[in-house]
Amino acid sequence: MRLGSSSSLGLSRPHEKLPAGRLQGDGDDRVAPIQNWWPSVSVRAGSVFSLRESEGGLYVCMNSFLGFGSQYVDKHHARTGQRAYLHITKTRKTTKKEDENNSGSGHPPKKKPTRLAIGVEGGFDVEQEHYEEDYKVVIFPERQEVTSEELEAMPDVVKERVSLSMTGIIAADSVSHTLQVQQWDGEVRQESGYAADLKQLDNGVKIPPSGWRCEVCGLQENLWLNLTDGKILCGRRYYDGSGGNNHALLYFQETGYPLAVKLGTITPDGADVYSYDEDDMVLDSKLPEHLSHFGINMMTMEKTERTMTELEIAVNQRVGEWEVIQESGTALRPLYGPGLTGMKNLGNSCYLNSVMQVLFTVPDFHNKYVSNINKIIDEAPSDPTQDFKTQVAKLGYSLLSGDYSKPAPELGGENGAAEPKVKTTKMAWSQPIMFCSCVLTDFQDYQIGIAPRMFKALVGRNHPEFSTNRQQDAQEFLLHFINMVERNCRLGPNPSEAFRFLVEERIVCQQSQKAKYTQRVDYIIQLPVPMEQASNIDELQEAERQRENGDSTVMPVRAQIPFAVCLAALSEPELLTDFWSSAVQAKTTATKTTRFASFPDHLIIQIKKFTFGLDWVPKKLDVSIEVPDTLDLSTLRATGQRRGEELLPEVAPPPLMTPDAEVTAPVLDDSTVSQLCDMGFPLEACRKAVYYTGNTGIDSAMNWVMGHMDDPDFSAPLVLPGCSGGTTPTMESVSEEHLATIVSMGFSREQATKALRATSNTLERAVDWIFSHLDDLESMEVSEGGRSAGESEASREPPPGPCVRDGPGKYELFAFISHMGTSTMCGHYVCHIKKDQQWVIFNDQKVCASEKPPKDLGYLYFYRRMAE
Repeated sequence: MRLGSSSSLGLSRPHEKLPAGRLQGDGDDRVAPIQNWWPSVSVRAGSVFSLRESEGGLYVCMNSFLGFGSQYVDKHHARTGQRAYLHITKTRKTTKKEDENNSGSGHPPKKKPTRLAIGVEGGFDVEQEHYEEDYKVVIFPERQEVTSEELEAMPDVVKERVSLSMTGIIAADSVSHTLQVQQWDGEVRQESGYAADLKQLDNGVKIPPSGWRCEVCGLQENLWLNLTDGKILCGRRYYDGSGGNNHALLYFQETGYPLAVKLGTITPDGADVYSYDEDDMVLDSKLPEHLSHFGINMMTMEKTERTMTELEIAVNQRVGEWEVIQESGTALRPLYGPGLTGMKNLGNSCYLNSVMQVLFTVPDFHNKYVSNINKIIDEAPSDPTQDFKTQVAKLGYSLLSGDYSKPAPELGGENGAAEPKVKTTKMAWSQPIMFCSCVLTDFQDYQIGIAPRMFKALVGRNHPEFSTNRQQDAQEFLLHFINMVERNCRLGPNPSEAFRFLVEERIVCQQSQKAKYTQRVDYIIQLPVPMEQASNIDELQEAERQRENGDSTVMPVRAQIPFAVCLAALSEPELLTDFWSSAVQAKTTATKTTRFASFPDHLIIQIKKFTFGLDWVPKKLDVSIEVPDTLDLSTLRATGQRRGEELLPEVAPPPLMTPDAEVTAPVLDDSTVSQLCDMGFPLEACRKAVYYTGNTGIDSAMNWVMGHMDDPDFSAPLVLPGCSGGTTPTMESVSEEHLATIVSMGFSREQATKALRATSNTLERAVDWIFSHLDDLESMEVSEGGRSAGESEASREPPPGPCVRDGPGKYELFAFISHMGTSTMCGHYVCHIKKDQQWVIFNDQKVCASEKPPKDLGYLYFYRRMAE
């Protein structure tokens, strides 16, 4: 075969660099139906529906560096005319050490983690598999492989360009590996600012090598030696009542002596040192000297207690919630096939994995993205890595097709494949409580699965939380994703309608008995958890009494909360103590009752397990709630205005002005208005807050907002003195360029103007604002194709209300997501989904038939309407 010029092959020129600012996803990302990028800084293409170790391998365009599976590379060639592709295949290999280990159990022995770190010595090892790759240049449409001899015979210019492209793609491996590992080390501690010049008292205190006790309560474990005066005191009390009685902390608050070392962790290699003033574990380079001051020779000390790192790992592997939810210790049967595909944990993505597994069980999402996969691929933009529809479609197809629902390669298996086996599952995940990242520690029974790197990067882009490597709240991510679906489905079927419903709020003035009704759109019902109504309240109170009396051995007791109690707490009237009644023209008390104005096809219920303690530290309620398999909410249907009931008059509260105030139209502080709008409050309410508080700043305006949220005209236009009617003073003109940009997204000119004025004419903020205020904009025209709001009145149709489905309020449970850990900032998520009358547990890459689905420990519950 004779190659043409480099330009006819579509190769990058020698001086051209790889696309700046983005990294095409590592080939281990199996979910790319078009291509699979991880936007950052380098290259390595992902696959279409294939992966490097799958049949067909991966084809990387040597010009654009996009990756395609074998069945889609022809489409890219036909669309772009590119001819040269680097074909990457990946096969599993065994190392000598693995071969030696394989003679026994079939799995190499795994060391227990000793560090809160990924990919470092002593940390969690994510390199579960070892592969070797093969690279070949292939010319399309013939799919002719270029031999090394043919490559050498090429003209120098062509050979150089081919070599540069190949080198760039292959060399990107190290970058993608770094991103995959997202290496963090929980033991990276900083030198304490007190260590170098720590003052130690010459008080003659000498510490014996053992037999320590807290000098206040006599506790014999979790003891800390103050390095200033040698005081031995117990550590902090943990969330479950164990650990200590806080005497070391109280002593610091009394004396200000900052550094303490944990007795029992001192070895020749170091010890746990904590700085109370710096509120962190620290390093003390002078620790041998500081210990010697109190007669302790580090070289002779032996470890007798677990370090803080070991405790943190152990806490998250504790018997109880973790084992029950993951069904550990039970023989679970691995499942494979369509709709039974596991998802790799990318270090902190279990919340995303659980949510997306459930969503693609809902027919609306299947019909929108998976059924239309070929059409979506054909219409994909030139850079589909940034296209929401493409990325969601490839994820959905990969989850439901079954192409990647296969056993992970097992050492010693024929052709690298393992037969499904029934094994006793072990606790497969460890969650360091400080660092919020799920780490794989046991690889038995796991699937090949898919790694949603590109999807995660896209949906988390520019988000302050979901773009980070921290653990997140599954409920918050669910709402964030639904919001993205809303943005991207303004024209055409919208799968989020499956969850959308109307809520009616009825407020009754207790003095006049007149009422007002409002409706709002929602997607999730949040059920409160009335701890005081636990069915085992006596047992809970006794355990608390024992802990208060210093008994650190008392076992935690889980509160048993009846589901009916939670539902009743949702439907009970709420007392409003500072309600401004337009009927009596004064503040009085009122009651607010919430009901369903419509019942969605699919109902999401969140158990409000996460709360804040008295010190505003987030914590999780340890509760068990027997959630029913079927649910009838018909009694919670809103009925609207009652017969003979009078409505509160539409009268605005009086302005906070003195009678002799000059009647002029004031200039409002736009920056304060914008800050309030960014918090999610309606524009007109924000303007009122600034006006009625006299432009005195964000704090006073915020207080006004919080005190007037229940006013009937809270969102009504502000009527200013000196202005006619309900108009507001003319604000600065908005940028026509910004207006055109927002109008091109499908909004009207009026809506775009409102968004820009609410955000000080800043385009990016205006776009975010308009999507976060869709409910406020329902009363305004939503244009299609950028139709101007200035068209004639005759050409307009009445503005549509929110599109909701409605039907009977009877539901059956089909999925739930559970959380393990102490707060949303840490822990691990798994989901259980009912498929063909069989409960299935999706624990990232582990997909098994569930034997005892822990329905009482769920966090998010998903119901679907029952057929009549």
